[in-house]
Amino acid sequence: MDPIFRTNDGSNCPSADVSSVDARQRAFSQLLNKALIRVSVAVPDTAGFQITDIQDPYNCPETTATNPALYRRPLPAANLKFLSAVMWDGRETIFGAIPGKSLNLSQSLTNQAIDATAGHAQGAVQPTPEQLSQIVAFETALFSAQVNDQHAGNLTEDASGGPENLSGQESFIGINDALGGDPTGAAFNSNVFTLYAKWVNSHSPYRQSVARGEDLFNNLPIPITGVGGLNDALNQPVIMGTCTTCHDAPNAGNHSFSVPLAIGTTAYPAMPALDIAGLPVYTIRCNATGATVRVTDPGRALISGKCADIGKVKGPVLRALAARGPYFHNGAAATLEDAVEFYNQRFNLNLTQQQKSDLVAFLKTL
Repeated sequence: MDPIFRTNDGSNCPSADVSSVDARQRAFSQLLNKALIRVSVAVPDTAGFQITDIQDPYNCPETTATNPALYRRPLPAANLKFLSAVMWDGRETIFGAIPGKSLNLSQSLTNQAIDATAGHAQGAVQPTPEQLSQIVAFETALFSAQVNDQHAGNLTEDASGGPENLSGQESFIGINDALGGDPTGAAFNSNVFTLYAKWVNSHSPYRQSVARGEDLFNNLPIPITGVGGLNDALNQPVIMGTCTTCHDAPNAGNHSFSVPLAIGTTAYPAMPALDIAGLPVYTIRCNATGATVRVTDPGRALISGKCADIGKVKGPVLRALAARGPYFHNGAAATLEDAVEFYNQRFNLNLTQQQKSDLVAFLKTL
């Protein structure tokens, strides 16, 4: 009976049966199992595509071809200083975002607060300008990062982990952009994370593992293929990159420019490492070409109306990962091990078990 268990967004379907405890557990299964919130975004009237078929496990009458249901995890309300886009589909753009300047999130977060009050909270009255200002001031002052690790210990000891170090990290639109958009003209540096370099020679085997994982994240060669918004945008079937090609913002790990990508987390069928049970499947036909695609979330396309944006979502800031499972926008990776395995399968990396363990050890310290 907690307020989060409301049928307007917390349930699998707004008209779900909630007449008993058992019924409520079934109705809120995605929220209970993966912390997914149901969002409905209308297909734009001018969209260049149509939803032609829906496989909905809940047979929800409110889930339609013009108002599809999207099941997404709430994004963190901390580390907002590093954002280049707000919301998974980037529906709140960064107002006044000028390359080379500090991010101006105020208007975007103000709009988000208004929409969340009216939508999720079903508030009858819009917050006052003073209240909205207080909300934004509170959000933008929050920094969250892992400060201690069960095996590695204090993450600031001969290292730069923790939220205090993160709060002082420089950030602006386009900083270290791997696609050549850094407004300072600086060349892309794949060594995005520089938190644990000193641990290479640590007496602790686990700290050595963390340092190896950081180096792998920065420098492991990845043949990037089939990523919508990247390979097609650059007309390059294969881009030799690293994890930091997309997670390029120094010591934060998000993309420093607003570039929603389709890496395969919305695709149907899903990669074996992902669990998409309980998600609807949409068959979408592009008007111009007649081509069809099946996805569990149309992503950015519901905002832009463009067929090329089907399945695209933004990458999140990577700090405080240890406390944020399950992973990806739909919680399809239960653990960081599953998330690493997804990339291993997706890009045919042939990682050894030691490399996987090192990457997970590093990610758990963020």
